[in-house]
Amino acid sequence: MHHLAIKAAAAALVVGAGTGAVTKSDNGTATDIPHDALNPMVAGQAMLSGASIYDNISRSPEHTAFVEVAMAAGVGNTLRNGGQYTVFAPTNAAYNALSRDAATDARHAARYLVVRGQLDSQALLGMINANGGEAKLKTLDGHTVTAMLNGPTNIALMDERGRVADISIYDIHQRNGVLQVIDAVLLPGKQARS
Repeated sequence: MHHLAIKAAAAALVVGAGTGAVTKSDNGTATDIPHDALNPMVAGQAMLSGASIYDNISRSPEHTAFVEVAMAAGVGNTLRNGGQYTVFAPTNAAYNALSRDAATDARHAARYLVVRGQLDSQALLGMINANGGEAKLKTLDGHTVTAMLNGPTNIALMDERGRVADISIYDIHQRNGVLQVIDAVLLPGKQARS
């Protein structure tokens, strides 16, 4: 029965239903589950809740482009240290799909993929529902990403250029925030909003 509770908790992550260190077993009793057991793996790599966002994402072979962009933009140190952040991390495939002009813009847009605060799927869903179907998220560079639903449980993000990315892996918790893997690169508009 304990094994079924772990599977149910893992399934809830996939649909964005949130996470927690405690779940209920089939008989209704609370069962402690190590938080790392609930963190999804990314590209076959374990994401450790005690590590920083930067340390975890650096382990993923599918995020080398994001790590390079983050370091070039000076965001790497921010994601290693204190504070609480939500990072929307595109995969290498997302970066490879960009046009030449968009790829040039993406090299300078790592701060656009980071929001202050820990926004797991439950927080994002709550914000979307409380704001009539869309939640405006202010990024580190002062621009805005819009979170919305794409179907009954899938969260999508739209950048200021109208490009849309789906969250493909939800709620990867770290000591300094949460990582959401996205399937497209989001880019800011031309001028930051304050």
